[in-house]
Amino acid sequence: MGSPHPVRAYIALASVSFFWGTTYLGIRVALESYPPLLLVCFRFCLSGAIMLALCLALRQKMPSWRGALWSLAHGMLILGVGNMALTSAELYVPSSFAALIIAMSPFWLVGLESLMPAGEPLRKPTLAGMGTGLAGVALLMVPGLVEHGLAGGEWKGFLILQVGMFSWTFGSVIQKRHDTGAPPLVNAAIQQMGAGLMYVAPALLWPQKPVVWDTKGLVAMSYLVVFGSIVGYSSYIYALKHMPVSLVSVYPYLNVVVAAVLGWAAYREPFGVKQAASMLMIFLGVAVVKRFSHEPAVRETESATG
Repeated sequence: MGSPHPVRAYIALASVSFFWGTTYLGIRVALESYPPLLLVCFRFCLSGAIMLALCLALRQKMPSWRGALWSLAHGMLILGVGNMALTSAELYVPSSFAALIIAMSPFWLVGLESLMPAGEPLRKPTLAGMGTGLAGVALLMVPGLVEHGLAGGEWKGFLILQVGMFSWTFGSVIQKRHDTGAPPLVNAAIQQMGAGLMYVAPALLWPQKPVVWDTKGLVAMSYLVVFGSIVGYSSYIYALKHMPVSLVSVYPYLNVVVAAVLGWAAYREPFGVKQAASMLMIFLGVAVVKRFSHEPAVRETESATG
């Protein structure tokens, strides 16, 4: 890790904080033209192929066949199921709501780590932090459940996002225990290929709404591929290499703020006192969990959110 932190590392961190925050809105826009299966399939097949070609051009070390298969499996769990859940959830909830719920992903990480062999048991402050964050979620969801009951979309989106967060957290925990022997950028490329390829057959065979081939959809898709997947992930890896994890890990909070501002500006997604209070409670809960967990890096989990 470089020291002092170079200006380019701060630029990379700012890039991650902004671009991954904009992908929530990008997904919502793209969903107006593409069904979720095709959107995720197109996005990650394209970004994975471009990144893999770049890695080959840079003569990056390639993994063994066994390592490549592990990377593909990690990508299917982390990005394939994880991003599909995010994309599908945005059919039911605002993009800013989805970003706020995903900010809770460290809860899943410390929870699953505590269940692993020789994992760190949950401590009282960690449980208190998780309770604070969940109280923030309740503040966000309960009024809608009372008003709309099960006819509302919040609970559907929330449950879908939990499936996604579990999958990418489980995939991240497994990933830490299987070294593929390849550089991070190569792993990222192969993982994205795995996420895209796993949906080729379902996207072709599963009945879906027809694709609307319009400029808005193509621009949104291109944005997700270039800035969400390629630029965002490359910047993330660069920032991690040159900055402390504790500093890089502030980007999910900024992602939520960016998503909330853009969601309100583009679609007038609700953001008032209730949403602000919920955000503060979730942020506080996550901060406490990170502070009192010995797990120094939630980067494997967070890297799936772009």
